[in-house]
Amino acid sequence: METVTDNQKLKVAKKLKKMFGHIDLKTETYCPIRDVMALASDKWSILIMLYLGYFPVLRFNKLKKYVYGISNKVLSERLKMLESDGYLTRTMYPEVPIRVEYQLTNFGHSYLRKLLELTEWATSHGDTVIKNRKKFKTA
Repeated sequence: METVTDNQKLKVAKKLKKMFGHIDLKTETYCPIRDVMALASDKWSILIMLYLGYFPVLRFNKLKKYVYGISNKVLSERLKMLESDGYLTRTMYPEVPIRVEYQLTNFGHSYLRKLLELTEWATSHGDTVIKNRKKFKTA
């Protein structure tokens, strides 16, 4: 008799086969994981996406305050890349000083819904990861 876990593993295996089964590793140049998800899944981009999901509109300095530890340069680079991929929009207002605001696009919100599933998993399993790290260090 199959357990729920075995059934879940089978479903995952089928999805992975569908994703990678057609790829010829010797000639394939496009990889959706590397080319699409790499940017939107790095630690800084994830935090940017989460904060822009929580706050509908943020200015650069406010976003930098929330994404603790990020430099101006890295934040600027990530915002440009996320904008170029269509996850967010940048609106500049002709004021003195210039006001620039960032917000998620509908496409960005669709990614955010999936990202929330992952962050909820990470939150609920964080203690397990910490315990495993401690066990690994003492082994």
